[in-house]
Amino acid sequence: MKWILNEQIVEEDQLSISVKDHGFLYGVGLFETFRVYDGTPFLFQEHIKRLKEGLSLIGIESKIDQNKMSQDLNRLLEINNLNDAYVRVTVTAGTAPLGLPNQKYDKPTILWQIKPLPPFSDEPSMGKNAIILKTPRNLAETRIRLKSINFLNNVIAKHEIIDLENYEGIFLTHDGYVAEGIVSNIFFVKQGKVYTPSLDAGILNGITRQQIISICEQNNISLMEGLFSPETLIEADEIFITNSIQEVVPILKLNEREYFFDMNTLTYSIIKAYKDSIKQTIINNKGSE
Repeated sequence: MKWILNEQIVEEDQLSISVKDHGFLYGVGLFETFRVYDGTPFLFQEHIKRLKEGLSLIGIESKIDQNKMSQDLNRLLEINNLNDAYVRVTVTAGTAPLGLPNQKYDKPTILWQIKPLPPFSDEPSMGKNAIILKTPRNLAETRIRLKSINFLNNVIAKHEIIDLENYEGIFLTHDGYVAEGIVSNIFFVKQGKVYTPSLDAGILNGITRQQIISICEQNNISLMEGLFSPETLIEADEIFITNSIQEVVPILKLNEREYFFDMNTLTYSIIKAYKDSIKQTIINNKGSE
């Protein structure tokens, strides 16, 4: 694959970043991952908006805007001859003197990465299993959880499930409430109502999470955000996780309890609505070309 580093096209195995970059030295940086379907990035505007707001919070001044990012993305797709892809854009502090900064970063490093994915499918995910992690979710770096390049908490948690095939790990907060997955947000259904941890649990406000909340509102599906015990989660009727790349994935087993999933479940209806929103975005994009 060809990637783009600071506007320059580079073969992925030939790419290098300065060891003086404060992203490398201190973990100062943010990233976004999203899917492209048939040449159409899904929820792209929302991802870029979150990225810009986050960069401002951590003191990285950038000239990122929607139009420029769209141009960079189209260039990335074109040079790799891809229409369906996983895309990651990472923005780090850039090079600076050793030691913590005494001013804002104004020359960030911007890296675009890509890999191929299968085309859009109407078929729902086959589902995953999950466990409650022993590793607690770390506290957010700022007043909100950022999509930080510092993924140490997630990596440590991943080691708990590294030998388990097709599993997601579910974090609890330090207070013992359900937080989120290692790479996902979590929802559950009880007696026809949808529940999800609130931002008070210190979770990432995932873009797909936001889309599911919007879908529930549009379809008059009762949804409640709050703080929930792991026992409440385990006793749910249905559980699903969300992620921009994996979309909406039903959980078939959590710890030792199994969950039912078929076309009559509320989870299935939400998956269908999510996929319909993808299809509509593709149609709208093709119509505007």
